[in-house]
Amino acid sequence: AGRRALAAGGWRGCLNVAGQLGLSVVLLTHTHSGHIRDVPMLAMNFYLRESGVDIYATASVREALASYLLNGQLYPRFLETPKGQPAVRFHPVVPYQEMAIEGYGVIAVPTNHAVPTVGYQLTSAAGRSLFYSGDTGPGLAECWRHIPPELLIIEVTASSRYTDFGRKSKHLTPDLLRDELISFREINGYLPRVLTVHMNPDLEKEIEAEIAALAVELDCSIELAGEGRELEL
Repeated sequence: AGRRALAAGGWRGCLNVAGQLGLSVVLLTHTHSGHIRDVPMLAMNFYLRESGVDIYATASVREALASYLLNGQLYPRFLETPKGQPAVRFHPVVPYQEMAIEGYGVIAVPTNHAVPTVGYQLTSAAGRSLFYSGDTGPGLAECWRHIPPELLIIEVTASSRYTDFGRKSKHLTPDLLRDELISFREINGYLPRVLTVHMNPDLEKEIEAEIAALAVELDCSIELAGEGRELEL
Protein backbone atom coordinates (compact mmCIF):
# COMPACT_ATOMS: atom_id res chain seq x y z
CA ALA A 1 0.00 0.00 0.00
CA GLY A 2 1.21 3.46 -0.82
CA ARG A 3 3.93 2.14 -3.14
CA ARG A 4 4.11 3.71 -6.57
CA ALA A 5 5.49 2.83 -9.98
CA LEU A 6 7.45 5.49 -11.82
CA ALA A 7 7.98 5.95 -15.54
CA ALA A 8 11.28 7.78 -15.46
CA GLY A 9 11.99 10.65 -17.77
CA GLY A 10 13.42 14.15 -17.75
CA TRP A 11 12.02 15.64 -14.54
CA ARG A 12 12.44 19.30 -13.69
CA GLY A 13 12.14 18.53 -10.01
CA CYS A 14 12.97 15.40 -8.07
CA LEU A 15 11.63 13.24 -5.28
CA ASN A 16 13.00 13.73 -1.80
CA VAL A 17 14.55 10.73 -0.07
CA ALA A 18 11.29 9.68 1.54
CA GLY A 19 9.58 9.84 -1.84
CA GLN A 20 12.32 7.77 -3.44
CA LEU A 21 12.12 5.11 -0.75
CA GLY A 22 8.37 4.91 -1.36
CA LEU A 23 9.02 3.62 -4.87
CA SER A 24 8.86 -0.07 -5.61
CA VAL A 25 9.27 -0.01 -9.40
CA VAL A 26 11.00 2.22 -11.94
CA LEU A 27 10.25 1.92 -15.66
CA LEU A 28 13.00 3.28 -17.91
CA THR A 29 12.32 4.26 -21.50
CA HIS A 30 15.75 4.84 -23.12
CA THR A 31 19.43 5.61 -22.57
CA HIS A 32 19.59 9.42 -22.81
CA SER A 33 21.09 10.86 -19.63
CA GLY A 34 18.07 12.90 -18.59
CA HIS A 35 16.14 9.65 -18.30
CA ILE A 36 18.66 7.50 -16.40
CA ARG A 37 20.87 9.98 -14.52
CA ASP A 38 18.93 9.70 -11.24
CA VAL A 39 19.28 5.92 -11.00
CA PRO A 40 22.66 5.96 -9.17
CA MET A 41 21.45 8.22 -6.35
CA LEU A 42 18.20 6.29 -6.12
CA ALA A 43 20.27 3.12 -5.80
CA MET A 44 22.48 4.75 -3.15
CA ASN A 45 19.49 5.67 -1.01
CA PHE A 46 18.16 2.11 -1.14
CA TYR A 47 21.64 0.70 -0.53
CA LEU A 48 22.13 2.76 2.63
CA ARG A 49 18.85 1.41 3.99
CA GLU A 50 19.72 -2.18 3.08
CA SER A 51 16.84 -2.34 0.66
CA GLY A 52 16.31 -2.45 -3.10
CA VAL A 53 14.21 -1.20 -5.99
CA ASP A 54 13.01 -3.03 -9.12
CA ILE A 55 14.06 -1.42 -12.40
CA TYR A 56 12.47 -2.52 -15.67
CA ALA A 57 14.38 -1.68 -18.85
CA THR A 58 15.30 -2.97 -22.28
CA ALA A 59 18.66 -4.62 -22.81
CA SER A 60 20.21 -1.46 -24.27
CA VAL A 61 19.24 0.61 -21.22
CA ARG A 62 20.53 -2.01 -18.83
CA GLU A 63 23.84 -2.17 -20.71
CA ALA A 64 24.21 1.62 -20.59
CA LEU A 65 23.60 1.71 -16.84
CA ALA A 66 25.99 -1.17 -16.15
CA SER A 67 28.72 0.17 -18.45
CA TYR A 68 28.62 3.92 -17.86
CA LEU A 69 26.93 4.68 -14.54
CA LEU A 70 26.79 1.71 -12.16
CA ASN A 71 30.21 0.51 -13.33
CA GLY A 72 32.27 0.76 -10.16
CA GLN A 73 34.14 3.83 -11.46
CA LEU A 74 31.67 6.64 -11.97
CA TYR A 75 29.31 5.19 -9.32
CA PRO A 76 29.41 1.97 -7.28
CA ARG A 77 27.94 -1.12 -8.88
CA PHE A 78 25.25 -1.41 -6.18
CA LEU A 79 25.00 -5.10 -6.89
CA GLU A 80 24.62 -6.07 -3.23
CA THR A 81 23.56 -4.47 0.03
CA PRO A 82 25.23 -5.39 3.36
CA LYS A 83 22.59 -8.11 3.72
CA GLY A 84 23.43 -9.56 0.33
CA GLN A 85 20.41 -8.24 -1.55
CA PRO A 86 20.88 -6.09 -4.68
CA ALA A 87 20.04 -2.40 -4.31
CA VAL A 88 19.03 -2.36 -7.98
CA ARG A 89 17.14 -5.37 -9.27
CA PHE A 90 17.02 -5.35 -13.08
CA HIS A 91 14.13 -6.91 -14.98
CA PRO A 92 14.35 -7.28 -18.77
CA VAL A 93 11.70 -5.62 -20.90
CA VAL A 94 10.73 -7.15 -24.25
CA PRO A 95 8.51 -5.02 -26.49
CA TYR A 96 4.91 -6.19 -26.88
CA GLN A 97 5.19 -8.81 -24.11
CA GLU A 98 2.81 -8.04 -21.24
CA MET A 99 4.27 -8.04 -17.74
CA ALA A 100 2.43 -8.17 -14.41
CA ILE A 101 3.89 -5.39 -12.23
CA GLU A 102 2.44 -4.20 -8.92
CA GLY A 103 -1.06 -5.30 -9.93
CA TYR A 104 -0.91 -3.67 -13.38
CA GLY A 105 -0.60 -5.18 -16.81
CA VAL A 106 2.36 -3.40 -18.42
CA ILE A 107 3.31 -3.50 -22.10
CA ALA A 108 6.38 -1.79 -23.57
CA VAL A 109 5.81 -0.46 -27.09
CA PRO A 110 8.61 1.02 -29.26
CA THR A 111 8.33 4.70 -30.14
CA ASN A 112 10.31 6.77 -32.65
CA HIS A 113 13.33 8.48 -31.10
CA ALA A 114 17.03 9.03 -31.83
CA VAL A 115 17.96 5.95 -29.79
CA PRO A 116 15.90 2.80 -29.17
CA THR A 117 13.02 3.89 -26.94
CA VAL A 118 9.87 2.32 -25.55
CA GLY A 119 6.75 3.78 -24.07
CA TYR A 120 4.67 1.92 -21.49
CA GLN A 121 0.98 1.15 -21.36
CA LEU A 122 -0.27 0.44 -17.84
CA THR A 123 -3.66 -1.22 -17.37
CA SER A 124 -5.30 -1.64 -13.98
CA ALA A 125 -7.28 -4.65 -12.80
CA ALA A 126 -10.40 -2.58 -13.47
CA GLY A 127 -9.37 -2.13 -17.10
CA ARG A 128 -8.31 1.53 -16.86
CA SER A 129 -5.27 2.31 -18.96
CA LEU A 130 -2.71 4.98 -19.76
CA PHE A 131 0.19 5.13 -22.16
CA TYR A 132 3.38 7.07 -21.42
CA SER A 133 5.30 7.66 -24.64
CA GLY A 134 8.78 8.41 -23.38
CA ASP A 135 10.63 10.63 -25.83
CA THR A 136 9.33 10.31 -29.36
CA GLY A 137 9.18 11.96 -32.73
CA PRO A 138 6.55 11.64 -35.45
CA GLY A 139 5.62 8.36 -37.11
CA LEU A 140 3.72 6.49 -34.39
CA ALA A 141 1.14 4.64 -36.49
CA GLU A 142 2.59 1.22 -35.62
CA CYS A 143 2.61 2.15 -31.94
CA TRP A 144 -1.05 3.18 -32.07
CA ARG A 145 -2.00 -0.25 -33.41
CA HIS A 146 -0.88 -1.86 -30.15
CA ILE A 147 -2.39 0.44 -27.52
CA PRO A 148 -5.94 1.66 -26.71
CA PRO A 149 -5.37 3.93 -23.66
CA GLU A 150 -7.88 6.18 -21.96
CA LEU A 151 -5.07 8.62 -21.11
CA LEU A 152 -2.13 9.42 -23.38
CA ILE A 153 0.88 11.06 -21.70
CA ILE A 154 3.08 12.20 -24.56
CA GLU A 155 6.10 14.43 -25.01
CA VAL A 156 5.95 17.84 -26.68
CA THR A 157 9.43 19.32 -26.48
CA ALA A 158 9.10 22.60 -28.37
CA SER A 159 6.59 24.93 -29.99
CA SER A 160 5.60 24.56 -33.62
CA ARG A 161 8.13 27.05 -34.94
CA TYR A 162 10.67 24.32 -34.12
CA THR A 163 8.88 21.64 -36.14
CA ASP A 164 11.85 21.10 -38.46
CA PHE A 165 14.05 20.60 -35.40
CA GLY A 166 11.46 18.16 -34.03
CA ARG A 167 11.53 16.03 -37.17
CA LYS A 168 15.33 15.92 -37.22
CA SER A 169 15.79 15.24 -33.49
CA LYS A 170 12.71 13.00 -33.23
CA HIS A 171 10.76 15.08 -30.75
CA LEU A 172 7.22 16.41 -31.03
CA THR A 173 5.78 19.90 -31.40
CA PRO A 174 2.06 20.78 -31.35
CA ASP A 175 1.97 20.64 -35.17
CA LEU A 176 3.56 17.19 -35.16
CA LEU A 177 1.30 16.06 -32.31
CA ARG A 178 -1.72 17.03 -34.44
CA ASP A 179 -0.67 14.58 -37.14
CA GLU A 180 -0.06 11.81 -34.60
CA LEU A 181 -3.45 12.29 -32.94
CA ILE A 182 -5.21 12.25 -36.29
CA SER A 183 -3.38 8.99 -37.03
CA PHE A 184 -4.43 7.61 -33.62
CA ARG A 185 -8.08 8.47 -34.33
CA GLU A 186 -7.98 6.89 -37.79
CA ILE A 187 -6.55 3.65 -36.36
CA ASN A 188 -8.50 3.39 -33.07
CA GLY A 189 -11.69 5.33 -33.82
CA TYR A 190 -11.43 7.74 -30.89
CA LEU A 191 -9.08 10.17 -29.17
CA PRO A 192 -7.97 9.63 -25.56
CA ARG A 193 -7.46 12.34 -23.01
CA VAL A 194 -3.99 13.79 -23.65
CA LEU A 195 -1.39 15.25 -21.29
CA THR A 196 1.85 16.68 -22.64
CA VAL A 197 5.19 16.39 -20.85
CA HIS A 198 8.88 17.18 -21.53
CA MET A 199 8.17 20.81 -22.50
CA ASN A 200 11.12 23.19 -22.80
CA PRO A 201 10.55 25.67 -19.93
CA ASP A 202 11.41 28.71 -22.07
CA LEU A 203 8.76 27.70 -24.62
CA GLU A 204 6.03 26.48 -22.27
CA LYS A 205 3.69 29.47 -22.65
CA GLU A 206 3.97 29.26 -26.42
CA ILE A 207 3.37 25.51 -26.34
CA GLU A 208 0.39 25.98 -24.01
CA ALA A 209 -1.31 28.40 -26.42
CA GLU A 210 -0.75 26.09 -29.37
CA ILE A 211 -1.98 23.04 -27.43
CA ALA A 212 -5.14 24.91 -26.43
CA ALA A 213 -5.84 25.71 -30.09
CA LEU A 214 -5.17 22.10 -31.06
CA ALA A 215 -7.64 20.84 -28.45
CA VAL A 216 -10.34 23.03 -29.96
CA GLU A 217 -9.43 21.95 -33.50
CA LEU A 218 -9.58 18.23 -32.68
CA ASP A 219 -12.42 18.58 -30.13
CA CYS A 220 -10.61 16.62 -27.45
CA SER A 221 -8.96 17.16 -24.07
CA ILE A 222 -5.27 18.13 -24.41
CA GLU A 223 -3.51 19.77 -21.47
CA LEU A 224 0.01 20.41 -20.23
CA ALA A 225 1.08 18.27 -17.30
CA GLY A 226 2.64 19.95 -14.27
CA GLU A 227 4.68 19.15 -11.18
CA GLY A 228 2.63 17.55 -8.42
CA ARG A 229 -0.50 17.13 -10.51
CA GLU A 230 -2.59 14.07 -9.63
CA LEU A 231 -5.06 12.42 -11.98
CA GLU A 232 -7.74 9.80 -11.52
CA LEU A 233 -8.96 7.47 -14.25
